[in-house]
Amino acid sequence: MNDDRMAALEDRVAALEQRLTGHDAPDTAAAADPPVPSTGPTLDPDVFWALLGLEARVPAPGAVMIVGSVDTPAGQSARWQLGAGTQDLLDDDWGDIADRLAALGHPVRLRLLHQVLHGTSTPRELTEVEGIGSSGQVYHHLRQLTAAGWLRNRGSHYEVPVESIVPLLTTLLGGRR
Repeated sequence: MNDDRMAALEDRVAALEQRLTGHDAPDTAAAADPPVPSTGPTLDPDVFWALLGLEARVPAPGAVMIVGSVDTPAGQSARWQLGAGTQDLLDDDWGDIADRLAALGHPVRLRLLHQVLHGTSTPRELTEVEGIGSSGQVYHHLRQLTAAGWLRNRGSHYEVPVESIVPLLTTLLGGRR
């Protein structure tokens, strides 16, 4: 996607985000788990406001975006978005991100990320969580998550980098489907 198209897309998403803070924000339940769009021409704008906004701004073959505004139980705040054109994504070498995705492919690593987002951040605290494993196992998983960029070591504790919070949560959301 060229820089002008990306800038235009980012401006439009910013406008959608601003709209969310006004009186016409979508119903929370509808935004959290919208129905799958039909193949027909009519989509409910109260449910598919983001999709319709994206389609109105990006020509075929389209684009994909991840966007979020998050306050974690551990006290981190993240406002983040990333978009890419469909053709750019289809043309990419997906093998380049295999290690980052593979790091999420273990249930203990997902539990560790969950715990860190909830404020349990030291290896000692994490080892005390039932079902996480021994300290050696915890350190092994923490190294994998850190190498993949899902965690950052801050001396005596770990954190999910702010720039990884929304991508992590949207990856988990996509895994629900």
